[in-house]
Formats: sequence, structure tokens, C-alpha cells
Amino acid sequence: MELKELRQFASQHDNFDIRVITHTGSQLYQVELEDVEGRRHLLMQGNKPMLFRALDEVYAELRRAGIRRACLIQYIPHAELVGHDAFHHSPAAERLPLTF
Repeated sequence: MELKELRQFASQHDNFDIRVITHTGSQLYQVELEDVEGRRHLLMQGNKPMLFRALDEVYAELRRAGIRRACLIQYIPHAELVGHDAFHHSPAAERLPLTF
């Protein structure tokens, strides 16, 4: 999903989740939208996922799209191998809410 599509989607819908995803040991962030049907869409630029170097950059782009809330998810690779739930199975309570 391109930024332009995200703006259109956000203006037409109000029941969706925005996730800011980071990986352990990484200083980069990705943005993912999950719609009502459970489909997930990464924020893309061209044919590549958009990567942000700081949360401030993420906030600025989401604000421009009219989005004021999201949740931060830190993905821990291979967590399921040591007995933890994989990040996509975690309840929403384990996610850090963001407002901007």
C-alpha cells in the first residue's frame, strides 16, 4: 500500500489497525495496516517496503495520512523456538499504544 492509498483508505474507513513494527537489534521501522477482514498491507514506496529510521519519521508520515493512533510491536525473531508466542499471536494488550 502506497502513502497515497493509505491516505484514501484512512479517510474512507475507521475500523483498521496500524502497526509500527521493529525488529530486535534493528533501528528501522515498518508500518503495516490490518483491515477489518484481517488482510495486512505493508506501507510501500515503489515496489519496496518503506523503512523509517526513527519514530518521528513514522509519526510525521502517519499524521500526513490523517492517522493519529497506532501500536508499536517489537518482533523478536525465533521467539517461538524458546517457548514464547510468535509476535503475531500476541494479544493486543502486549503492544505499546502510540498516539500522536
